Amino acid sequence: MRSAKRWPMKRTGRRRGTLAATTVVLAALAVSTAVAHGDARQQLRDGEGPVWTGAWGTAVQRPVAGSEDWGPNWSRQGFADQSVRQVVRVAHGGSALRIRLSNAYGTTPLRITAATVGRSAGDAQVWPGTLRTVTFGGGRGATIAPGRDLVSDAEGLSTSPLEKLTVTLYFAGRTGPATFHRFTTAASYRASGRQLSNAGGDLFKASTNAWYFLSGVEVSGAVSPRRGTVVAFGDSLIDGTGATPGADNRFTDKLAERLASDRHPLDVVNAGIGGNRLLNDSPCYGDKATDRFRRDVLDRPGVRTVIIHLGANDIGAPKMADPCMGAAPHVTARQIIDAHKQLIRAAHARGVKAVGATILPMKGALFPVYSEQGEKVRTAVNHWIRTGGAYDAVLDVDHALADPAHPTLPRPGYVHKDGLHPNEAGFHAIASAVDLDAL
Repeated sequence: MRSAKRWPMKRTGRRRGTLAATTVVLAALAVSTAVAHGDARQQLRDGEGPVWTGAWGTAVQRPVAGSEDWGPNWSRQGFADQSVRQVVRVAHGGSALRIRLSNAYGTTPLRITAATVGRSAGDAQVWPGTLRTVTFGGGRGATIAPGRDLVSDAEGLSTSPLEKLTVTLYFAGRTGPATFHRFTTAASYRASGRQLSNAGGDLFKASTNAWYFLSGVEVSGAVSPRRGTVVAFGDSLIDGTGATPGADNRFTDKLAERLASDRHPLDVVNAGIGGNRLLNDSPCYGDKATDRFRRDVLDRPGVRTVIIHLGANDIGAPKMADPCMGAAPHVTARQIIDAHKQLIRAAHARGVKAVGATILPMKGALFPVYSEQGEKVRTAVNHWIRTGGAYDAVLDVDHALADPAHPTLPRPGYVHKDGLHPNEAGFHAIASAVDLDAL
């Protein structure tokens, strides 16, 4: 076993047999049109293909009003006779793609009038000649029932590692409040009317840092035991709070870059939600992690590994006095550990490897989150993650970010101006601590 002092990410010695090395294509989410997702293990045995993996993704949330801290968004008002262009960066790429849309929190059917995908030329622009019409069951439009997701047909637009794409959705009628992801470090754009083929982007004059209805971009490639998706699941550290907008320097971005440069054929999906907790729901920060784990992690195609960073908000909530938190009870280390074990069991039941990420240093934050009692809980949880043997491997975020001279504090050069979240150097340090061969 590698020493945690020298190697912040270590394997625990737990083995998952051939499942840990084999791409797993999981059963699809319930969708409003039938979509077949083959099992990659069976495909490998039968020599079939291609395999679908999640090349980009986000966790969806209930509509919520904008705020000074999180910025404005269009989720409450939704859209009507408007086009929404969203820019995403795929991790590994593939020979074809499809998009995943979600009406998870809609109360009425969502009508997608039409959609296109293309290569991004920066901001809301699309490279000329790359726009492709997206179809659903052979048709240009589709309706998604409340609480359901929809996967498009495959589109023959090849993608390269770390390439940016635009996905443009047109809504002729009223959508009602939008299922969305509240905080992003990328811009989404809005234009009046049907602007699916507007490559110049000049009519997309309004923008917000949020994603709407779009929850995944999936790519296909040749069958290989090395292909698959790594999903990072957690809170604001995973979501990217502290990262520079538009710079693609979240932890998952840095991890995708490492994988691409090292020629590991693994995709990366970010399923973090800022403010998210293990044990309690929030009207602003998403369903509790144990409830959203299946949708946001296990029901994506090709998942082979999940990295989990959760517990900080459960510990800090009683100090925050944040009305968006809802219930904010004091929690024990045992409660957090038991919730982690629940996630691990769910992952292993699907043949997915689970990597535990220790909780980041919380002392020194410039807003109320730290307490001596909370620090005892954090220390106990981190000790269990490192030594308990329940996780298949450990990513020691705490070790990667901590000040060597003052271990309860973050290293000054690695922390955002809020005193808690990593900055670009901090996200780089976390990604550098990942043992790629353990994924």
